[in-house]
Amino acid sequence: MDIVIRPLKRRDRRRAMEFSVTGMGTDRYTDRRSEQMLYTRYLFYKELTRATQVLAAYSGDRLLGVLIAELRGEKRACRSLFGSCFVAVSDLLMGIAFRGAGSDYDTANEEMHREFTARCDPDGEIGFFVTDPDLCGQGIGTLLLQELSRREKGRTVYLYTDSCCTYALYDRRGFTREAQRDIVITIRDRKTPLSCFLYSKKL
Repeated sequence: MDIVIRPLKRRDRRRAMEFSVTGMGTDRYTDRRSEQMLYTRYLFYKELTRATQVLAAYSGDRLLGVLIAELRGEKRACRSLFGSCFVAVSDLLMGIAFRGAGSDYDTANEEMHREFTARCDPDGEIGFFVTDPDLCGQGIGTLLLQELSRREKGRTVYLYTDSCCTYALYDRRGFTREAQRDIVITIRDRKTPLSCFLYSKKL
């Protein structure tokens, strides 16, 4: 399969979000498709509106994966009034739909971030990183990471992930697991044990 890295087409944004339902494990928290898509759309636009790098892997016209990152000192790659408004409204809706279930997750990430930045001054964050779940093991994620490394050589990036995601990729690609927190996410009567991780790497 011939794979090229190029800008993400607007028409493929929804497909990128659909990848993340499985890839980021949001389908483990709720069976409601509307809630799964609300969360993934929220996360996508939250990261897109602050991104300085938006990389997409394609084979022909087929989207295979997306990596979105924010690097210090770089211009934003995309400005979206819709995206900014959607994120603001979704902050309110998420509180209703998930009834504060994300607070433990956010707290875990904040604690890991404080622990990490006490000893390191990173240059940026990978905020959204997904590939087509039907093409696992095809090297798509590796190519996206390699392109980011080519563009940002020598800079240190970090990312948050958890045990519902394919976090082992980062172990295989030379990232360092800087911190970990074990929590339980509760949405209605569903309890999901979760390990939260912060990884970093000098590109």
